[in-house]
Amino acid sequence: MKVMSIFGTRPEAIKMCPVIKELESREKIKSVVCLTGQHKEMLQPVMKLFEIKEDYNLRIMTENQSLSSITCKILDMLEELLNKEKPDMILVHGDTTSAYAAALSAFYHNIPVGHVEAGLRTYNMHSPFPEEFNRQSIDLVSDILFAPTQYAKDMLLSEKKGENKIFVTGNTVIDALKTTVCKSYNITECCEDDKLILLTAHRRENIGEPMKNIFSAVNKITEDYPEIKVIYPVHKNPKIREIANQFFANNSRVKMIEPMDVYDFHNVMNKSYLILTDSGGIQEEATSLGKPVLILRDTTERPEGVAAGTLKIVGTQTENIYLETKRLLTDKDEYNRMSKSVNPYGDGNASKTIVDIIERYFEGKL
Repeated sequence: MKVMSIFGTRPEAIKMCPVIKELESREKIKSVVCLTGQHKEMLQPVMKLFEIKEDYNLRIMTENQSLSSITCKILDMLEELLNKEKPDMILVHGDTTSAYAAALSAFYHNIPVGHVEAGLRTYNMHSPFPEEFNRQSIDLVSDILFAPTQYAKDMLLSEKKGENKIFVTGNTVIDALKTTVCKSYNITECCEDDKLILLTAHRRENIGEPMKNIFSAVNKITEDYPEIKVIYPVHKNPKIREIANQFFANNSRVKMIEPMDVYDFHNVMNKSYLILTDSGGIQEEATSLGKPVLILRDTTERPEGVAAGTLKIVGTQTENIYLETKRLLTDKDEYNRMSKSVNPYGDGNASKTIVDIIERYFEGKL
């Protein structure tokens, strides 16, 4: 049976590559990989690390691309490809515009959709934007819903999704960490006495005043705690770079770098003392590595980590970010409580579980 995996961004690639490797290991399945090209340079290092080659690349990326242009291009280009390949199932991941457009195209072609990382919710269509809309829409047309946690399954059940098509699998990013994290990794961006904070800030809804508030808090932290060094891989969005340069150009304690490949990023995360982020996937990765995470958003679709104690929502107000970071830097008990929380995202066998379910689906055993 032919399974086509369609994705286009680095976060999708990190979480889909372990699934693709598992698909490739099965005799009964032909795996076809299609990249949309929503990300370009950021995607290929992930593919190389996992030794996966794409069969198709739609190469849709253009300068200053819009959400509507991404969606329209993918729908248009998949029309011919799906008619040619006639896959028995389309696999998509998460909540990107690539995943949304691919799932919609599969639905139009009456091809079954498997949604990896289904059931994440904030129920706020503007936070995160457009991801909340994307993931809810994908779940509407999916035939198999691979929920990473019981909480995600409960969200799907509350929306009247059929229990017979929902499966709790764990999160495939935990599988990916088995390949990427190296205990002997040597980080050169800090010295032995530094406490390293990893910062990521790139969400569309944070561009503007929220991002300025975040960066102000970081400057205040480095000013008051000279033992702190911050590494900030700056997103390629020119608006974000303009704000980052405005705030950090004269701060020697904040190291602005280009986006890292997944191997370096996961290992820098593993070497960090704590993490400040508005990202989604990092909340899962850091949890599995035992790193406290302060979420630079007002909502999260990953409340399991908050409930477990390793994640804390701090929003985008300067004073609150500063105070919560200060607490982790000065209160050892609070730091230990967050860093030693139980990981709710699985045991690193999600990919095998997902492909086992796909095989059972083809055999008519679900």
